[in-house]
Amino acid sequence: MPERIGFISTRFAGTDGVSLESAKWAEVLWADKHISKWYGGRLDRAPADSLCVPEAHFGHPENEWINQRIWGRGQRSRQVSRRIRSLAEYLKGTLYTFVEQFNLSMLVLENVLTIPMHVPLGVAITEFLAETRIPAIAHHHDFYWERTRFSLNAVQDFLEMAFPPRDPCLQHTVINQSAQEELSWRKGVPSTLIPNVLDFENAPPAGDGYASDVRAQIGLKPGDIMILQPTRIVPRKGIEHAIKLVQSLGDPRYKLVISHDAGDEGFEYMHMLHELARESGIDIRFISTRIGEVRQFNPEGQKVYTLWDLYPHANLVTYPSLYEGFGNAFLEALYFKVPILINRYAIFARDIEPRGFKVTAMDGFVTKNVVEDVRRVLEDAPYRREIVEHNYETAKRYFSYRILRRSLRTLITNVTGL
Repeated sequence: MPERIGFISTRFAGTDGVSLESAKWAEVLWADKHISKWYGGRLDRAPADSLCVPEAHFGHPENEWINQRIWGRGQRSRQVSRRIRSLAEYLKGTLYTFVEQFNLSMLVLENVLTIPMHVPLGVAITEFLAETRIPAIAHHHDFYWERTRFSLNAVQDFLEMAFPPRDPCLQHTVINQSAQEELSWRKGVPSTLIPNVLDFENAPPAGDGYASDVRAQIGLKPGDIMILQPTRIVPRKGIEHAIKLVQSLGDPRYKLVISHDAGDEGFEYMHMLHELARESGIDIRFISTRIGEVRQFNPEGQKVYTLWDLYPHANLVTYPSLYEGFGNAFLEALYFKVPILINRYAIFARDIEPRGFKVTAMDGFVTKNVVEDVRRVLEDAPYRREIVEHNYETAKRYFSYRILRRSLRTLITNVTGL
């Protein structure tokens, strides 16, 4: 029997992992006739299918006021407690409105009971589940205990209560084995492992001409080789290793292109990369002003491209991250059949590498062997075709919609009893 499913998070907008993966879940659920509705503080979903509650966004002024007084300190005031509970009570009322307005039969809670960027919303959802007993699935991407910035806090009671709660009507899903083990050890609850996926059963759509000029638009010449770093500029992405790689290749044709900006973690790291690139003598392009969530034209009349417009024009993807919860950029490179350099971060080494992908892998630093393997990938066309075709077929086997579809059918049966 088709379900009417409400997706809840602080935000469903843009290209963050939660927004992307929730859209994939909704697409797979739609194929099984289930209907999806959306609740969040910032939304880019269809308005007719959504309830936007600004206070539910982690960047809302009231939530920011709370966050400034609960993280990095071990004690909170009575006023902070009062305002957490007040906002939670208000948000709980909006959850009742959401369920009633769309006549929902179950919920999918996207990372909102996982990382405590909005403590009042987590409390509101936990109480709402306890009061209604509505069937629910919690999709966990990154837990608070995985982030140093949440280590010292004044809300341990709320973290124990709601991030995530121990609720018999709540099914938990995680995206990697380490999270599955930690959740069991810390909270004593079982979970289902569902990795991030892409639609490998269907190849990327053929180019429509819009992005045919993207290389020229970002200043590349016909003979240049685009090495793409498809991430935000934050320290855990290890972009200094991509700079080292391009420097070691020692060929002016190799251009390092970084797609996104510095995000919300400050600009010191970006300034360091600028200086490092200057000292290394490499050609680096920061093109975040030309990359957007949707195709459009900027105020100067220039085209704005999406990240997926870039992949078909890349000769190599660099992904030297120090830590990832899973790694969407890895799957996207495979999907567009682009070879990839990857740092063997823990989740990759444990969850992905054993599947047998053919990638250039580094262990924390760029070695001569890494450089020579990248050079071969870039210069030996038959070898490059062999590895990208192998990687696509391997990803199709382990990280396709088929895997997600099977898991979701089981979860829905578990929570509904049907």
